[in-house]
Amino acid sequence: MITLTFIEPSGASRYIQAAIGESIMHAATAAGVAGIAAECGGACMCATCHCLVVEAPDAGLPEMSETERDVLEFTSDEMQETSRLTCQIPVADTMDGTVFKVVGR
Repeated sequence: MITLTFIEPSGASRYIQAAIGESIMHAATAAGVAGIAAECGGACMCATCHCLVVEAPDAGLPEMSETERDVLEFTSDEMQETSRLTCQIPVADTMDGTVFKVVGR
């Protein structure tokens, strides 16, 4: 298990435990993180799990796929350099301490 931090739309910080291999979205929704609706269930279609990466270890996150980039580019929220869909990121031990800011709708 690793620890991830989410800054919820209210500004509150939420620390959660995530199991290696599960998606960050599933870990966040299981922990009740506010603002992550996950309407498509992790199918990379809705962008309701959109977060900004505030802080990540050097070897932390995998590269963004073309599909993830396409979905982010067509959301109503403006895509930023640090935008990610948490449904597309499997938890790895290199991500311990990563901080995400929830892009609430």
